[in-house]
Amino acid sequence: MKRLIFLAAFVLTAAVATAQNCVVVNSEKVFKSVDAYNRAIAQLDRLAEQYQQQVDERFAEVEEAYNTYMAQKASLTASVRQTRENAILQLEQEATEYQESIFGQEGTLMKKRIELIEPIQKQVFAAIEAYARQIGAAVVIDSSNNPALLYTAPAADHTQQVIAALKK
Repeated sequence: MKRLIFLAAFVLTAAVATAQNCVVVNSEKVFKSVDAYNRAIAQLDRLAEQYQQQVDERFAEVEEAYNTYMAQKASLTASVRQTRENAILQLEQEATEYQESIFGQEGTLMKKRIELIEPIQKQVFAAIEAYARQIGAAVVIDSSNNPALLYTAPAADHTQQVIAALKK
């Protein structure tokens, strides 16, 4: 029994000691405080809108070709129908490939996002690390979009201090 009480006290002491070396930062707020990040996001949003318009135009061509085919299908021979169906499928495949080349994991928009956002991320993460080292924090927890973070004491949230350090 004494061992169990000692072990519980040890775990509690370790948890308290760890909690004292832990800070919470909302990285989303930090990023939104950086003007370059906001400009980059706005630029990416404009690009995405332009690209989406181009993709929509390609799929509209597919739909138009399909509708024309359906209107004429009854009057076409079997070989012409097959040729037109293949052409429509090819047009649809090209539109899908184009969409993937723009919006996919290796697409144009993702490459542009990496180009614009990565330097800002490095700057923000370096500021968070520098701040954590300065105050002697062992762990930094990101509270933005974290469903596992159930409670944060206001004193543990150091988001504003990181923003201030980043702006120095």
